[in-house]
This record gives sequence, structure tokens and C-alpha cells, in this order.
Amino acid sequence: MSSIFGKKLKSLREEKRIPQRQLAAVLEIDTATYCKIEKGSRRAKREQVIKLATLLNFNKNELFRLWSADKVYDIIADEDDASQILNIVAENIVAYKRKSTKV
Repeated sequence: MSSIFGKKLKSLREEKRIPQRQLAAVLEIDTATYCKIEKGSRRAKREQVIKLATLLNFNKNELFRLWSADKVYDIIADEDDASQILNIVAENIVAYKRKSTKV
């Protein structure tokens, strides 16, 4: 698993000098589980991302982007043509958005 999201969480938490156990308590998980989220060996749930953005006073949309980037990374990181895959997805998203705004 990638840890783009986890690295950002750790950075924000350390910046604010918040112990892992405090964030874990608010998320209603144990400290070991929270630690795994920061290390990237466990994925946070969508609703946890919202709570973390609020607790860490960080832009919710940006934190979601990092969380989503981890998910995509995990799917295609080992593919030889990962960049090409991402380009195809990006092109299709652009086409989809153009199409949906015309409706």
C-alpha cells in the first residue's frame, strides 16, 4: 500500500503536536489501528477522512484527494504502463465531464 495519505496525516498531526492516541480516540479506533493508517498498511474510512480534516484543520477536499490517490496507486502501482493507464482514465474523466455538463 502507498502512504501518500498517511504521510500527510502524520505531518499534520506532528505539526499540531497531537498524539496518535488522541486522534484514535476521536475516530473510535485503537491507537495501533490509527498508527497503521499513518503507515499506509490500513486504509482510513471515508467518514474518518472527514473527521481527520476537521480535527487537523486541513482542507477536506485535499485530504480526500490524497486518500483517493492512495487507492488508485494501490491498484496500478505494479503495472508496467501505469502512466498510460492514468492518462486513459484522465481523458475519460474529461470526456465524461464535458458530456455531463451539456445535459
